[in-house]
Amino acid sequence: MIIWISFIALVSVFLFLDVFIFNRNAHVISIKEASKFTALWVGIALAFTIAVYLIYDGNYIDNPDQLTAWNASLKYLTGYLIELSLSIDNIFVIAVIFKSFSIDQKYQHRVLFWGIAGALVFRALMILFGITLINEISWMTYIFGGFLLYTAFKMLKSDDEEFDPKKSSIYKLARKVFPVTDIMYGQQLFIKKMGKNIATPLFLALVVIELTDVLFALDSIPAILAITKDPFLVFSSNILAIMGLRSMYFFLSNLLDKFKYIHYSLVAILSFVGVKMILVHHIHFPEWISLAVIFISLFLGAILSKYSTIDNKNENL
Repeated sequence: MIIWISFIALVSVFLFLDVFIFNRNAHVISIKEASKFTALWVGIALAFTIAVYLIYDGNYIDNPDQLTAWNASLKYLTGYLIELSLSIDNIFVIAVIFKSFSIDQKYQHRVLFWGIAGALVFRALMILFGITLINEISWMTYIFGGFLLYTAFKMLKSDDEEFDPKKSSIYKLARKVFPVTDIMYGQQLFIKKMGKNIATPLFLALVVIELTDVLFALDSIPAILAITKDPFLVFSSNILAIMGLRSMYFFLSNLLDKFKYIHYSLVAILSFVGVKMILVHHIHFPEWISLAVIFISLFLGAILSKYSTIDNKNENL
């Protein structure tokens, strides 16, 4: 348990430094600042690959699948890249939620902090539940694989669908449970009026983001379970991908229109891991194939998006 406790303690320290030291005062996060923190989080996650190698090489943690240190490192890295790429779709939705609730940029970081803190707990429970299901019921891999293929199909068909947070059942339920004000009160989630706690738009945005992340986790958790069922690898890769989501949001939020074909990259990645999970008892896919599919899918999506943007500019001229 020393490794588990150390990892959770390290994540807790990072969260504390982020919200109480680096972002103590509410401010608009510039692209320059966001790019620095994005590079920092990605750097930490990639450096953790070395830590994974040393942990499994020294047998410092339970190794239920008897993975070599090299295979454990590859599976961690593949899982992290899958989670990171799938979180791009989450960024699109977060941007829409903030716009819908008219949340000022300088308060968005605090909402994302509490949203991610909650996501850490929810995802840990979902990972535990998913691994238990697969270990106890072998045919659950077919269910998870089929679900990923269904999700990829829905994602492929959802290009023209506009997500309106204020029409969602999550938002409607929150308004029934809490009295709500449409006025912002700085970073406060609740205000006290006439002896009642009244939710601010900031809290409503937090609730919608939190529960939306749970829905996204229904896709991402099975996706990473297609790579490995090792609890520590699944948990660490998932958590480190989520930790970098805030800075990545501020880095990419102003560039979303330039990456419209990345959506299809995610469809390709989900389809691949879905097929891989369905065939897991019959065909073994080397980890380098998974990594290649992720890199090629994202690369092609980025290239197509770039040339599409250039063509649109030429047409406007």
